[in-house]
Amino acid sequence: MSDSAARDRDAAETEAALAHPPVAPDASAAYGDHPDQLIDFYAPRDGRTGAPVVVVLHGGAWRAPYDRAHVSPFADFLARRGFAVASVEYRRGGGIPAQRGTDPVAGRWPETLDDVAEAMDALPSLLAREAPAADPRRIVVTGHSAGGHLALWAAARHVLPGDAPWRLPEPPPLRGVVALAPIADFASAVALDVCSGAIGQFLGGGPGGAEFDERARLTDPAVLLPTGIATTVVQGTTDIVVPRAVAEAFADAAARAGETVGLTLLPDVGHFPLIDPATDACAVVAEEIAQLAW
Repeated sequence: MSDSAARDRDAAETEAALAHPPVAPDASAAYGDHPDQLIDFYAPRDGRTGAPVVVVLHGGAWRAPYDRAHVSPFADFLARRGFAVASVEYRRGGGIPAQRGTDPVAGRWPETLDDVAEAMDALPSLLAREAPAADPRRIVVTGHSAGGHLALWAAARHVLPGDAPWRLPEPPPLRGVVALAPIADFASAVALDVCSGAIGQFLGGGPGGAEFDERARLTDPAVLLPTGIATTVVQGTTDIVVPRAVAEAFADAAARAGETVGLTLLPDVGHFPLIDPATDACAVVAEEIAQLAW
């Protein structure tokens, strides 16, 4: 496929995924004082009790214009599959471009990570209050793109260096992680300029710089291994936003660390079909989550 054809295909897939109207949650709750520190809850549509919980972390290159609204149809899709869903909002980069003609700045250090950690820590008590049908003993974390990075990071807090403020003393109580086209290996993602320099904006500078390297050791999923938590990556083979090479580099890093990561490659699938409820790819994602959750 030519570059122009690949771009046209990606644009069509993106438009289709984002064309679904937002789905209002059944409840929302704050886990902090900032307006972005919110979790939306979707009850299982079949009315069951004791439903597994899926925590959804949205993507958007950690940039402010992209919030949880665009994954609300995906959250509703999972709720219709019998899951209780918790869709997390978090602080992202500023909405003002760094300079004329560039994308908005990616990420807020350390607030983006502060929020994911605080949301996960607050989840059990919020589930008890806002999602009585949920079983907090069966939690799977999923995330798309930059949200896939955050999902992998949330499951790796117990292997953070001892000086990290987000470190947990023991593994988080998760059934597993299903990361969707995640920014999972910073070295390969930077080399491929994934999301137009988003990693460098988030961490500051670039590889070899003191700030970047110090922050990368606290955030790069390919470094924070092994976790001992069941992990599956779902990746479209024709994804030009976060190419399959990034997922494969993460799986290779896990193997070198002595850990097996499931890698489900979907032929002729790009970036956004993974969260588009109208696609077969999204159904595969739900099945991967179910395998860990039930």
